[in-house]
This record gives sequence, structure tokens and C-alpha cells, in this order.
Amino acid sequence: MDWEMVVGLEVHAQLTTRTKIFCGCSTRFGSEPNTQTCPVCLGLPGALPVLNRRVVEYTLKVALATHCEVAPFSRFARKNYFYPDLPKGYQISQYELPILKNGWLEVLDDRGRPKRIGITRIHMEEDAGKLLHPETPGADYSLVDLNRACVPLIEIVSEPDIRSPSEASQYVRKLREILVYLDVCDGNMNEGSLRVDANVSVRPKGETRLGTRTEIKNLNSFKFLEQALAYEAERQIDLLESGGQVVQETRLFDSERGVTLSMRTKEEAHDYRYFPDPDLPPVVIDRAWIERVRAELPELPDAKRRRFQEQYGLPAYDADLLCQSRDLAEYFEQTVRLHDDPKAVSNWIMGYVLRELNKEGAPPVTRAPVTPGHLAGMLDLVKRGVISTNIAKTVFDEMWATGKPPEQVVKEKGLEQITDTSAIEALVDEVLAKHPEEVEAYRGGKKKLMGFFVGQVMRATRGKANPQVVNELFRKKLGG
Repeated sequence: MDWEMVVGLEVHAQLTTRTKIFCGCSTRFGSEPNTQTCPVCLGLPGALPVLNRRVVEYTLKVALATHCEVAPFSRFARKNYFYPDLPKGYQISQYELPILKNGWLEVLDDRGRPKRIGITRIHMEEDAGKLLHPETPGADYSLVDLNRACVPLIEIVSEPDIRSPSEASQYVRKLREILVYLDVCDGNMNEGSLRVDANVSVRPKGETRLGTRTEIKNLNSFKFLEQALAYEAERQIDLLESGGQVVQETRLFDSERGVTLSMRTKEEAHDYRYFPDPDLPPVVIDRAWIERVRAELPELPDAKRRRFQEQYGLPAYDADLLCQSRDLAEYFEQTVRLHDDPKAVSNWIMGYVLRELNKEGAPPVTRAPVTPGHLAGMLDLVKRGVISTNIAKTVFDEMWATGKPPEQVVKEKGLEQITDTSAIEALVDEVLAKHPEEVEAYRGGKKKLMGFFVGQVMRATRGKANPQVVNELFRKKLGG
């Protein structure tokens, strides 16, 4: 039987507000455990939550970037369940009246065709704390850190429109890219700022009814997301083809073994006993507020990619790579404003700047020791013939190591290109005199020896001879 995978994703994104969603405690990551808490986020009796207005504004930015409808009236609910890191015994979330619904993002299906993935809803909620499990042999207890309790989240729930691991990965990548562009989430999956839960089922191709689904919790990398979906779909297919049944449950992905493991029976909405939170008023949003937020939106990734291709004449590949972050796109445009050769700038950023950043663990390009002004200045030196392209690579490496501007590097290292034709011609004559057999072979038809001759001069000048002049002189003396 031919089977089809059906996937819906729930993406939890931690917002980058400086304070929590319902209190004034800091959201800073990495502080000492339980140092960023107060009666509100500890759930102490009599403490009342107050909604952080910035959380609503950040959520509205996401709405406009993902084509969602904004509800003029939404409200918070209590989601009741017991867990050691949930101090109140309930989570403040949104249920029947979320703030956003009916959006979409576009990906490419497995045949390379555009496909829309629907977004069912986006709602605001608070995060829980974190359990720490001691590595001491024989330890039978866990520690609770409540710094993360009450940190603002938005949960982005997709339609079950995804049909392959690749589509799922594309969707989350695009969503992450938008959130980071908007500066509402840092997208750091290692630190838990972006977490993915996947609902997976399979059905015979052509069938319209959904199969029984399982939920895979807390996938924190694109690689693990794809691996978990592929394994779980195969597991369900094997189970059904052997006469078994898929049980609705929550599973975890073991990345070392590449398998999903049962965690608990899947809860339904009624298990959480949702009811409106009596301590929080409804959220009312008018059109003027939405338009104020719209005016603050940056140029979004897909629009920037289109503009880079149209304005700068870049290939789609270059535009896609350069627009993966706002900082990188801005680095490119700042350089082009100083050196008007977009393709040359793009080549150096992709081939050299990103190479060096990757060696250092991929920090943001704003930390690169080679500034847009340095890169543009170096390319100007190449254009003016002061240095050759090969020498430019040496200059770039030195700029990266020292942070010095290109002119200073060229002067200190004595890297100016030799353009004196008479000096180069003397070297050409010397090479020809030393290699009569190669000269005869070249004139006999072995034209590839031109590279050998040019290399001799470039080696003698440590790469500083103008290669165009060298080539012209050899062709003239060797007869074309």
C-alpha cells in the first residue's frame, strides 16, 4: 500500500521582551537558578498578573508577517495540569479566543512547487520553569529552576498540511527566519527559545480522513525534526501493515538512537479543564493599533530577496544566502554603497566572510573584524589595479586577523601590484631563456604550458606582478 505522511506542527517561540509576560522579572537567559522570580511568577497566593503590552505588540508583528487575522477581542484562559515546574498548577494561555488565526507560510513541496502551509492559530501564553536532573550517581531527585516561569511565549499551530520532513523543516526555518527578522525571538533552538512539537499520522494515499496521530515533543533542531518525522511515519506504517493500531500518545525523540519513544498518553483539551482566567481582562485591539505596528515592520526576508535580485541583479542563490539574516543583508548593502559591484561584493561575502565566521562558530556578521568599509576598500584596490585578486586574498586574511584597513595592510606588507611593464618583461625573458624545451613544446601545440610560464613570473614576484600584463607579454613573445 502507498502511504502518505500527515504532519501538523506546534512551534513555541520565546519572545525577546526584557521582562516576563505577567510581571516585571527579567527574562535574561543563563542567570543563577531562581534569581529572576517574584510572587507573580512563583504563583503565590494573592499575587495578580498584569499583561505586558510589548508582548501583544510583538504578537501583532508576527500576525502581519504570517498573513494572520487579528481578533479584535481575545482572552486568556487557565490550562490546568500538574507538573513540578508549574508553580501555580495551571498555565495562563489562550484557548477558545486566541489573538491570531487563519494565516499561512509558503514552502516548496518535494517537487519544487510552491505550497502554502496554513496556520490555524497563534496565541500568547507563559512558559513553565525548568527541571534540572543531577548527574550524581544514584541521585533520585530533581531540582526546579523557576527563572523561566512566566517568560512570554507565542504558540504557532499549523494546519495538518505538511507531507514530508523536508516541508516541515522548510516551514520551521522560514518561521524562525521571520521571527528573527522581526526581532521578536532570537530563534536559538539550543537554549530553548524555539521549540517544536510535531503531530504525526499516516494514511493511505488518496484517503481524506486523518489517521490516529502521535505527538513528538520538544524537537530542538531542524535535523532532529526531519529524523523524528521520518522515523515516526515509518514506525506507524510498519505497525499498521502488521495488523496493529496506532495509539494516540506523546512521544520523545532519542537523537542518539534515532528513534521515538513513548512518554505518556496524549491529553485532550478537556483534560486541561480550560476556563477564562478571572484575573486578566480581555485583550481588545483596534485597527489603529494594528496600523501603528505595521508601520514599524522591517522589510521581510522574501521581499528582500526579490529586491536583491531586481535591484542588484543577483542570482537567486546569492539573494537567498545574503537575506538569511537582517545583519548579513545590511552588511552587503553597506558594502555595495561604498563599492558599486554587487556581484563582486556578494562573492566575497559568501566565499570569505561567511567562511571565516563559520570557523568561529557562526557569530553575527556585526562582530566581523572586516567591516563593510574594509571590504569595499579592498575591492577598490583591486579595481584600480593596486593589488591583484590573488593578493586580495592575502589582504583579506590579514584584515580579518588584525582588523586593519586594506591600505595599511598593503603598505605594511609591501603588496602593491607590479605594473611596470619593463620590469615584468625582463622576468618574462628570463623565464623563456631558462626553459627552452617548454618554449618549443608550447610552440608545438601544448598551449597549457602558458600557465607554467605565468606561474614562474608570479612566483618570482610573490604574486605581485599584474597577471594580465604577464599573460600579454608571454603571448606576444611566444607568437600568439
